[in-house]
Amino acid sequence: MSAAALDRLLAILIVAQLATGLISLRAGTPPTSLLFVVHGLLAGALLAAVALKLWRSVPKAIRARRWTALAVSLVLGAAACAAMVGGFAWVASGRILSIGSWTILTLHVWAALVLVPVAVVHLVPRRWRVLRPPAGGLGTRAISRRTALATMSLGAVGVAAWGAANAAERLFGGSRRFTGSRWRPDGGVPPATTFFGEATPRVDPVAWRLSVTGRVERPLSLSLAELAAVGLVEREAILDCTSGWALRTTWAGVPLARLLEMAGAAGDARRVHVRSVTDWYAELPIAEARGALLATGVAGHPLPVGNGAPCRLVAPGRRGLEWVKWVDRVEVS
Repeated sequence: MSAAALDRLLAILIVAQLATGLISLRAGTPPTSLLFVVHGLLAGALLAAVALKLWRSVPKAIRARRWTALAVSLVLGAAACAAMVGGFAWVASGRILSIGSWTILTLHVWAALVLVPVAVVHLVPRRWRVLRPPAGGLGTRAISRRTALATMSLGAVGVAAWGAANAAERLFGGSRRFTGSRWRPDGGVPPATTFFGEATPRVDPVAWRLSVTGRVERPLSLSLAELAAVGLVEREAILDCTSGWALRTTWAGVPLARLLEMAGAAGDARRVHVRSVTDWYAELPIAEARGALLATGVAGHPLPVGNGAPCRLVAPGRRGLEWVKWVDRVEVS
């Protein structure tokens, strides 16, 4: 495989890996399970391709004394290896791995995101031309037999790495949901974690109000007591956190459907935005929003502040990234 072909393959693998990884942060239903398998297979192929690239390029850069290019290449390689190794370690260990308050899966994602700016810096000087297809296009003539065999070999390494990690997990007795998240014991209170590491906001529960606005006939502004008076129900739902754990537990709160009915949501309204005091939000089709819950309690206890008190969104089928905490606004459009 030529250096240009390897660079093209690396670019394709990095883009595909980032795309499947970012999509997976919001994929929470069983039909999306294939996405996670593809992400794992791509990871093994990318790890092998990065190793091949470093093995070929580092000695040449040292001999040519291209220290700046070498430094950028090593940072790029280290970020890629950290992301891939972190992902495989998460699977193979059979348990929740953490460094301090951060899970290995969260660090895996951050390492992958570091790849983007470093890859751009690496490509800017001379390598954009390498990513252009050869003059003959990407047809059969443009791909040599050696390149095809090398690509298939890297694909085989990806399959082998993915299979080995899953075999190690079974050996250690690990169990994961299809998303890769590891199960916590049923019925508990979720850990107070945040994917982006933001601080817990200060919310005065006495002054707090929940507003329901937008395409509604009767805008609402409810205190915590008024929200509870609407009628609390209990529902079991799985919180699948993007930091790598999943928990099936019981949530107590007000069905969002009741609030939409009280507010008189327009008959042709299509979407509902559920927003936090931090301005984080989730956008739900109105049919899905009617099946969501605004929770004020969990596992028989009042909702802890770290878990989104006074009120958080419970959106079955969505990842934890979209279970908005500290909700204070519902906007119908």
